[in-house]
Amino acid sequence: MLGIGQLVLIFLHSGKDSGLSTTFGGSGAFGGSGVVQKNLDRLTVAVGVAFFVVSIALSYMI
Repeated sequence: MLGIGQLVLIFLHSGKDSGLSTTFGGSGAFGGSGVVQKNLDRLTVAVGVAFFVVSIALSYMI
């Protein structure tokens, strides 16, 4: 579940060509606002860290 969430968050980022954020949210929803972009960055990092921690924890449980 975390992996799918991570993929969705990565796809929502606006890159050099605006990514898929313009497809889902229009031109101003994700790409135009600096605050929204910072929050998206933070959420992406948090989900990535959670995925890493859960992966390591599961490797020790097996």
